[in-house]
Amino acid sequence: MDQWDTAYFKRLRDFVGKASRCGVVVELNLFCPFYDESQWRLSPMNAANNMNQVGAVARTNVYTLDRHGGLLAVQESMVRKIVTELNGFDNVYYEICNEPYFGGVTLAWQHQIADVIVATERRLPRQHLISQNIANGRARVEQPHPAVSILNFHYASPPDTVGLNYELSRVIGDNETGFAGTNDAPYRIEAWSFILAGGGLFNHLDYSFAVGHENGTFVYPAKQPGGGNPVLRRQFRVLRDFINGLDFVRMKPDRTVARELPPDCAVHVLTEPGLACALYLSRKQAPASPTGFPAPFSLALPPGDYEAAWLDPLTGGELKRQFLTSHGSGVRLGVPPFIQDIALRIVPRTLGARHTGR
Repeated sequence: MDQWDTAYFKRLRDFVGKASRCGVVVELNLFCPFYDESQWRLSPMNAANNMNQVGAVARTNVYTLDRHGGLLAVQESMVRKIVTELNGFDNVYYEICNEPYFGGVTLAWQHQIADVIVATERRLPRQHLISQNIANGRARVEQPHPAVSILNFHYASPPDTVGLNYELSRVIGDNETGFAGTNDAPYRIEAWSFILAGGGLFNHLDYSFAVGHENGTFVYPAKQPGGGNPVLRRQFRVLRDFINGLDFVRMKPDRTVARELPPDCAVHVLTEPGLACALYLSRKQAPASPTGFPAPFSLALPPGDYEAAWLDPLTGGELKRQFLTSHGSGVRLGVPPFIQDIALRIVPRTLGARHTGR
């Protein structure tokens, strides 16, 4: 437990380097709980599997500050080694522990690991973001560690957890999806809803990547607990391009803009008042064929002239473009027919399609 596998770190640097050249950000999970005894029996941290006489503890005491059986020093040493080896890369952030809410992982231990990362990088050229995995679904974070910049959740649909934690001014992420079937729509809707609710990170658990199908083309069985395929990834790209076409870092969630929407739709809105509005509508139950709303809905926009473009999240195609004038009260908009979801982008007419940030 006090000797390094040099081949592993060579592969790790090579992997992160290749990801960097492809423009891919790597979330590196430093630890993971032991969900059951079969996993703990295989772990090198288990005293039965190492020569260092450490780890003679129950699997639920591995990630603690007081009952770890000598493992804490080994864990801290590993963190310092990984952080040092990858310090030269700018496409990495460190997640302390995957799903620490299982298996007895204590909050004090997580804070200790965050402190080790910070102390290690204090003497190195680069400092990296640190992520803490908070919960499945939603939870309110109380007194987050000052060094933690990303609060990650799993299966965060609907995206209620964004509103619960937005005031903390941290990146809020939905970094694991699944258990919503194998069709594309639930994950596309989850991604759009989370980002347009003010989330800063979405990462889909894509089951089409498998050994022998490293290009993401594995055709998984219907019993698979999640989805993913090249078509869905193209749909995610539509969302990426939509958001990158806005100065999104200046935009905030706004629950006051959209009015008079039908009750069968969920709406999420980001605004930069007077400069941009991004709206996403998703139906709670999709009709058999495309339909519009029986009556226009209202948007509360500051006075000015605007250009509005409706987008199909499935294809990225533009469905309708219209010009609006607001006198400070509600502006009425008709909605093009759609089945599951639709997006709207509104910018001042002086910016129009050229609005890609300032």
